[in-house]
Amino acid sequence: MIIGTPKQGTASRACQELATLVAQYTDDKGNGAHQTAISQLEFMRESSASTAICDVFEPILAIVIQGKKEALLGEETYQYGAAQYLVISVDLPLSGFVTEATPDKPYLGFKLNLDPVQLCDIIAQIQPHTGKKENSVRGLFVSNADVDLIDCAIRLTRLLDTPQDIPFLAPMMIREIYYRLLIGEQSEAVRQIATSGSNMQRIAEVIKLLKANFTKSLRVEDLAEQANMSAASFHRHFRKVTSMSPLQYQKQLRLLEARRLMLIENADATNAAYQVGYESPSQFSREYSRMFGAPPIKDIERLRMA
Repeated sequence: MIIGTPKQGTASRACQELATLVAQYTDDKGNGAHQTAISQLEFMRESSASTAICDVFEPILAIVIQGKKEALLGEETYQYGAAQYLVISVDLPLSGFVTEATPDKPYLGFKLNLDPVQLCDIIAQIQPHTGKKENSVRGLFVSNADVDLIDCAIRLTRLLDTPQDIPFLAPMMIREIYYRLLIGEQSEAVRQIATSGSNMQRIAEVIKLLKANFTKSLRVEDLAEQANMSAASFHRHFRKVTSMSPLQYQKQLRLLEARRLMLIENADATNAAYQVGYESPSQFSREYSRMFGAPPIKDIERLRMA
């Protein structure tokens, strides 16, 4: 899925102002993710196109301020650039990488962790339940940012200049960002993040169960019961939200953990395969190569040299 670059306008000009601010905060910190004094907020900076980072991403709002980025979810591709934002509403295994950046004009990103409890509180005030039939929606989407959303991001970023104001003002500004998301063009998807009993929230609860028990064999019927759905309905809603089946989701969790074990804890491929639930090292190697583009040993060597 490819979302086109928005037309130049007030949102793009506001984004340039935000880029100037974020560049000031990251100029002397190098590439990568940079945590700020606001606990939910971090900035991203890359001075060149990057290799894919594969991980399980929790609910976030990510605004591209400068440059371009690409995210892969299953077989879907999402491309987004300056003055566009991505929202992840459930825990999803993704590959993400910067596609446009230079030392003179680095990729810059604004990333805010989303809190479903805070969202739920706002939803209760501005969007009471109407009884309207709910449709499952993808747990990831890309949209054009309007000037009001970017203005919220600018004001939140400026708070870093007055740290004494952060405890009082940051929660209000983050609340306004949530409000802007809830009244924006993707309001249905954002609302479902925190709506009790929504299909997305029920799938999100099953995902938490999968993440906690990904090394174990699973039965779709048991997961469906956890979600209070029939097996057929659960499978349909799970694929709608995540773009993959429960078994494919579990496989990605296993392979990501195996990669971490080999890279960080120096486990060999066979040992890593058994630790994450594989019974066949050859099957593990095949599926690992399919996901990461190289057999385990070559992939880990490549990562260590990067």
